[in-house]
Amino acid sequence: MTAAGSYFKIGPARLFVHLAVLLIVIVWLIPTLGIFVSALRDKDQIVVSGWWTSFVGSTQTVAVRLGTPDQQKQEGAIYVISGNVLEGQGGRAVKAFGNRVQQPAAFKAGETADLGDGETLQINSDGSYRYMKGTAFSPDERPRRIYVSVSAPPEFTVQNYHTVLTGEGIGQSFINSLTVTIPATIIPILIAAFAAYALSWMEFPGRALLIALVVGLIVVPLQMSLIPLLRLYNEIGTMLGQPSKTYPGIWLAHTAFGMPLAIFLLRAYIAGLPREIIESARVDGASDFEIFTRIVLPLSFPALASFAIFQFLWVWNDLLVAMVFLGTDKDHLVLTGSLNALLGSRGGNWEILTASAFVTIVVPLLVFFGLQRYLVRGLLAGSVKGG
Repeated sequence: MTAAGSYFKIGPARLFVHLAVLLIVIVWLIPTLGIFVSALRDKDQIVVSGWWTSFVGSTQTVAVRLGTPDQQKQEGAIYVISGNVLEGQGGRAVKAFGNRVQQPAAFKAGETADLGDGETLQINSDGSYRYMKGTAFSPDERPRRIYVSVSAPPEFTVQNYHTVLTGEGIGQSFINSLTVTIPATIIPILIAAFAAYALSWMEFPGRALLIALVVGLIVVPLQMSLIPLLRLYNEIGTMLGQPSKTYPGIWLAHTAFGMPLAIFLLRAYIAGLPREIIESARVDGASDFEIFTRIVLPLSFPALASFAIFQFLWVWNDLLVAMVFLGTDKDHLVLTGSLNALLGSRGGNWEILTASAFVTIVVPLLVFFGLQRYLVRGLLAGSVKGG
């Protein structure tokens, strides 16, 4: 079929939708592409140019020192110190140079620069230089510092990933993150499923008030409850003679923070299950526990999987709650904390930051692609049926 035939078959409206979706996907993927490219670039090139210039090379200004006076040679009436500022740096070329930091590119490569006091300097594009003076250089004279603009070809490396993966404590932190994330995902789902069933199919006084309370708790910022909850943990730990920062403590904290949204999502889905199924089970003599375990739970798997994705991503990427309720010692530090420590005190190691981003998303991606077929179904089912 020709392109014209395909156009009339699809129609302009549908073609517009496809192009709009394609445009949105491209715009959405550009930041991810930038992070991916930056994670493979040399750290010196990252600080001087953006990732979109990574395939055309970059120019950076570096400070170098010329040779020492003991290297000088007399050539007729002048004394010359020669050498190469790019020694051991193949593939690079000098574009310009200067003797002041305010003007690091005052002279083009190949020019002879007058440095004053009878001194001249010539630096060629291959890095070779001749530092000349009419009188002998003093033995006590320090090597002169100059600034060189060097063009470098594109450089890609996996050293950034090697630095992240072999960083001290990364393996232990990975296990710590799994130890925190898996129970903190399963526990709230189990509790919220029971609560969602009760709020959907069990009649008791105050049920509507409880539902309204759950919805209200969704908008409460967790930062407001960190300090009161930590003080409660400390008091209980002191009373029991146990440390307050433990794995059960952070499991319960994540359970509490995730419970309102979990109950809200699961109730919306469970309340939309066919009433005839629930009533038929009750007529046959099934108890609420039997209805919940044998009918509601199997039918609610899409909703359970949807919330599992959200909770897993939230807990896996969390840093604040883990530092507050688990601490920052190396035996308990989670992966996000270890990667944050690799960035340095100023957070300027972008090559580590970008490589860390891709390391941390591996496990969440596996969880997402494993459960994605249930995501949309679980989220939308409760939105089209009333409870």
